[in-house]
Amino acid sequence: MTDLTKTGVLGQPVVGTAPTAFLEVRDLKVHFPTEDGLVKSVDGLSFTLEKGKTLGIVGESGSGKSVTSLGIMGLHRVGQYGRQRARISGEIWLNGKELLTAEEDEVRKLRGREIAMIFQDPLSAMHPYFTIGKQIAEAYRVHNKVDKKAARKRAVDLLDRVGIPEPHKRVDSYPHEFSGGMRQRAMIAMALVNNPELLIADEPTTALDVTVQAQILDLIRDLQKEFGSAVIMITHDLGVVAEMADELLVMYGGRCVERGTAEKVFYEPRHPYTWGLLGSMPRIDREQTERLIPVKGSPPSLINIPSGCAFNPRCPYADVPKDNVTRTVRPELTEDGTRHWSACHMTHEQRTRIWTEEIAPKL
Repeated sequence: MTDLTKTGVLGQPVVGTAPTAFLEVRDLKVHFPTEDGLVKSVDGLSFTLEKGKTLGIVGESGSGKSVTSLGIMGLHRVGQYGRQRARISGEIWLNGKELLTAEEDEVRKLRGREIAMIFQDPLSAMHPYFTIGKQIAEAYRVHNKVDKKAARKRAVDLLDRVGIPEPHKRVDSYPHEFSGGMRQRAMIAMALVNNPELLIADEPTTALDVTVQAQILDLIRDLQKEFGSAVIMITHDLGVVAEMADELLVMYGGRCVERGTAEKVFYEPRHPYTWGLLGSMPRIDREQTERLIPVKGSPPSLINIPSGCAFNPRCPYADVPKDNVTRTVRPELTEDGTRHWSACHMTHEQRTRIWTEEIAPKL
C-alpha cells in the first residue's frame, strides 16, 4: 500500500493530484435519486491499492461496499435508455487512467481485461441459457482476436486451473448443473480469463459451506500470486479477510470509519463500530467464555443518515465526548501516527483505555 501520509493532510489521496498507486479512489460519492429522497450509498470514500496486495472492505449490509465495487467497475454510470442511474463524483485512477471521466467505450474495454469482478451470486450473474464454457470463451474473445476453438481451449484450461473436475466435459454444462461451489469457481475462471490486473471479489463465499469457503479463498490467494493481481475483497465477515487482507477498510453509512493494516485493525481497533464487528465474530482459536455481543440497533437509513457521527445512535460510548459533539459534528478520518486511521470523536487515550480494559478482555 502507498504511504498515504504523503498524499494528504488526513492521509487521503488528494483530488486533482497525479496518482501514485496502481488504484486510487478519491472522495468517491455515489448517490441515487429516489422518490423518497437521495440515497447516499457512498459518501466520500478514498483509498489506494498496489499490485499484488489485498484490501479487505468490511461492514454490514447497506454500508456501501458493493456500490463501491460497482462504481470502480463503471456499472453505475448510465441506466436504462441512457438515463442517469446514479450521481457519481470523485476520481477513480487505475494504472494512471481516470475512469469516471473516461468514455463509456473505453471503460468497457478495460472491464474484463484490466478489471474483473467475482459477483456475489454466480447463478444470477451467469446467463442460464448458455453453457459455462461458451460464457468464459466469449469473455476471452471480446478482448483477444482468437477463433472459437482457441477460446474454448482457454475456457477448459481455466476451469482446470480453478479445480473443476473433468473440465473438458464440464465446459459444456449449464450454470444450474453446477453446485454452488463449482459455480463460484467457474465465476472465478471467467473473471481471470484475461489475466486482469485488478480483481474485485464481492462476497465470494456467501451461502457456501465452510469447507468450500476455505477452498475458494485459497484459490483466490493462489491465483493472485500467479497473476500478481491487486485484489479487493468485499465482505461482511471479518473472518473471511483475517488472513487474506494486507489492509482493512471498515465502512459504515457509506463512509470509511477505520482503515489500517489487518494486524492493526484486528488487534488495536480504534472505532466502536469495529469493536462491535469483532465482538460479534465467533472465535475458534481459543475457548469462548462469553456470549457473542451483537451490535445493537440497525444500520442507518442512507436517505436520513444521523447527524454528527452516523454510528452515534448505536454507540454505547456516544456520551463520552463532551458538549454533545458526537451528535452534531461529523468526525473526520484522522491518523494516529502508525498508518492507522479512524473517525471518532473520542480521544486516542479514551479509546485505548476502553479497548484495553472493557472490550478486549471479552473477545
